[in-house]
Amino acid sequence: MPIATPPTAPLGHLACVGLGMMLGAHLTPRSRGWIEAADVVFVAASDALVEQWVATINPRMVSLQGFYAEGKPRQQTYRDMAEAMLAEVRAGKRVVGAFYGHPGVFAQVPHATIAQARAEGFEAVMDPGISAEDCLYADLGFDPGKVGCAHFEASQLLFYRRIIDTSAWLVLWQIGLAGDRTYAVRASTVEQRQRLVDRLLRDYPADHPVTIYEAATLPIGRPRIDTLPLAQLAHAPLHMHSTLVVPPARSLEPEPHGAT
Repeated sequence: MPIATPPTAPLGHLACVGLGMMLGAHLTPRSRGWIEAADVVFVAASDALVEQWVATINPRMVSLQGFYAEGKPRQQTYRDMAEAMLAEVRAGKRVVGAFYGHPGVFAQVPHATIAQARAEGFEAVMDPGISAEDCLYADLGFDPGKVGCAHFEASQLLFYRRIIDTSAWLVLWQIGLAGDRTYAVRASTVEQRQRLVDRLLRDYPADHPVTIYEAATLPIGRPRIDTLPLAQLAHAPLHMHSTLVVPPARSLEPEPHGAT
C-alpha cells in the first residue's frame, strides 16, 4: 500500500505594485487584481487618503508608515518594512506591497524584498506604476528624447564626481534631502541645500531658471510648478518629494567631422 504524502503547504507569493501618483487614477488593472486577491496588502503612501482608498479594494490593508520614527535611520526603516512583508510571504500568504508612484523608482524596499523572496524560493513580481517622472514630462511639456535628459539623486552631485551635460535637461530627485548623510531626517538644512546650489553654479549661471516640481496626488489638485533663479533655490520651500528640473543652458554642439 503506497504511503500517502502529506499535502505541501502553499508557497507564499509577493507582488510589488505601483499606485501611481494620483489617487484612484493611475492604478493599472493588473495591479488592482493583485491587490484584490491578496491575503494582506502593505501600503507605502505619504497620504492617509491613499491607504483608506486601498482598504476599499482590500480591507486586509496594513500601513507601512508606522515603521518611520523621528531620528530612526531610513535604512533601518526600510529593512523593517521588508522583513514585515517577507514574514507574511514565509507564512504562505499572497502578499502585495503597494507603493506610491512606481515601485521600482526611488524605492529601495520593493527591490530588496523581491530579491530576498526570490532567493528564498518564492515567486515575486513587480508591476509598474505611473511615476513622478511620467507626470513631470506631461505637466512641464518637454520631451526627454529631444535633446536628452539626465537624472540624479540630488545628493549624488555633492558626494560623488558627476559630469553634467548642460545641453540636456537635468532632473534632480529628492532635493529636499540634498546633502544629508544621516538618513534620519525628513529635510536637509538651508546650508546643505546651498552646497547643492553652489555645485550647480559651477555649470549654470546664477540667474538660470530652474523649476521645483511636485506631481498632483488628487484629481482636484494641481501640480506644483514653481520656477525661480537657481541662486534662490536654497531658501525655497522644499519637501521630501520635491524634484528640481533644470532646462538646458546651451545648444547641442555638432561634432566637427560629423557622423562616421
